[in-house]
Amino acid sequence: MRLFPLVLIGNCLFPSLLVSPVTAQERNSEEDSKIDIPLKDIEQSPVLQEWLDKVPNVLEEIKQDPAFVTRLRLGFAVFPSTDDAGGLNVGIEDIFIERTGLTISADYQTAFNGDRNAVGADLHYFLLPLGGYINFAPMVGYRYVQSNDFSTDGVHLGVRLMLTFSRTGGGDISVSQSFISPGGSEEVGITSFSAGYALTSHLRLSGEIERQNSVEDEDSRAGLNLEWLFY
Repeated sequence: MRLFPLVLIGNCLFPSLLVSPVTAQERNSEEDSKIDIPLKDIEQSPVLQEWLDKVPNVLEEIKQDPAFVTRLRLGFAVFPSTDDAGGLNVGIEDIFIERTGLTISADYQTAFNGDRNAVGADLHYFLLPLGGYINFAPMVGYRYVQSNDFSTDGVHLGVRLMLTFSRTGGGDISVSQSFISPGGSEEVGITSFSAGYALTSHLRLSGEIERQNSVEDEDSRAGLNLEWLFY
């Protein structure tokens, strides 16, 4: 409520029509607080449109915005347990299904001498918010492996630990333990470790080590890859 000073005229008090200096300062403050943004700038900025429509929950968005990104991989592989044979490794990692915590990965590995082959695809479900630096995911999929005269395929089950030390693909470490046809007569256990670090905003270098144990043999693989990052 705004109060006006009173003046004495004769024996009566009347409100003064003069605006007090405080009221003028308030008006100037209100005018100064207004920011005029050109319509063109608003139309070209999704961020401004979002903030003008509704102030977002920035902290919640940081938690849900994935700390890692989809990566397309191409690299050279070495199979030390198979006479140090050289080979090829291609794959795509963590195709996001919206922001549900679900990702899909697929890969193919082969030795140039034909003694080692593997191919498969997996679905991961990350249990913690995607924006965290640590995440944990059970995985399920299908995998085929061949080592010399031994080959098998079947359901691929396991768990994966993701450590992200630089957001949006800048750098991370992944460790997983999985089994093909767990409990079956041809069960195969696979332990893998990979680490990657970005060279540019879209190109990354990664390395990986894998150990594969079957009823027939113990096999190993190492790889050095170039990865393209998708945002």
